[in-house]
Amino acid sequence: MHAGLTSLKRRHSSLASGEEQVRVLETVQGIPSFESKLQAAGFPALRPSGIEIFQINVGKLCNQTCAHCHVDAGPDREESMSRETMELCLAALAGTSIPKVDITGGAPELNPNFRWLVQQVRGLGRQVIDRCNLSVLLIQGQAGLAEFLAEYGVEIICSLPYFQERETDRQRGAGVFEKSIQALQLLNRIGYGRKGSPLSLNLVYNPVGAFLPGSQKGIEAEFRRNLEKKYGIEFHHLYCITNMPISRFLEFLLMSGNYEKYMQKLVQAFNPAAVEGVMCRNTISVGWDGTIYDCDFNQMLDLPVSYSSAMHISQFSLAKLNSRPIVTGRHCFGCTAGAGSSCAGSIT
Repeated sequence: MHAGLTSLKRRHSSLASGEEQVRVLETVQGIPSFESKLQAAGFPALRPSGIEIFQINVGKLCNQTCAHCHVDAGPDREESMSRETMELCLAALAGTSIPKVDITGGAPELNPNFRWLVQQVRGLGRQVIDRCNLSVLLIQGQAGLAEFLAEYGVEIICSLPYFQERETDRQRGAGVFEKSIQALQLLNRIGYGRKGSPLSLNLVYNPVGAFLPGSQKGIEAEFRRNLEKKYGIEFHHLYCITNMPISRFLEFLLMSGNYEKYMQKLVQAFNPAAVEGVMCRNTISVGWDGTIYDCDFNQMLDLPVSYSSAMHISQFSLAKLNSRPIVTGRHCFGCTAGAGSSCAGSIT
């Protein structure tokens, strides 16, 4: 095993810095660079197609500790975006016509200024997405949260690893499946996910092991059939997202001896057609401290945007961000494998 892998395996990736993870990803033998695959496919450099999504990570605090979490979020995390940084985000957004704001975490709802942020963004006339883990809707101190999201027309995108208890609890913790079902039923009762309803409810599926997701269309049909039959649950869409070799999933790959095999799978499944639609081309991601990244995955590897004069939200420049070269690495094979993977699921 590569020396860097041995070190990271011993420390556990959830404790390793982004720099250490990048070093492991970039130095392991037998894996080509992502840039070389891009060039061979006719992409000399990855460039933005125009920013359409303004993603804000409001912190790493979460009421769950999921095994696949690339954010390394949990109840013990203290990173939290301040209202001052949120105000900088709002000022930057107000100077653009970017239509969509994607609020994520951790559990974004646990940031004390979450509801205020939603109200301000909606006041600017922008669509809001809440990346919700479902169980947060049921915890003490979050009374009325589901109704609040409905009042402001927030689109909810929620993670549900599987439609059965064993697989979900294996990835997200004991009892999480039952809470997720209760939360989905609550959302359905107030109008989310119903056919013809403007209250959009979409699910996210991540594989529970070291393999790529199957057909998004097929998995969605399977989820829809089982959730409706067993629990009376409806939803609008299901998005398949490939597990990225970052943080806790990287730790799992290393500890289980699946790292090299998984990376080879990603490389062998590289799909040039998916490159056009990767999320970094139409998204910027703002970290809890205001640093700007090409995507949420680069954020967790401490890889900010390439222009130093636009690396912080206080220096926001839409023109510079729209003309920047996108920072890439071997983890990017996760977004271009098979049908591709983005915040909105499969690409091709």
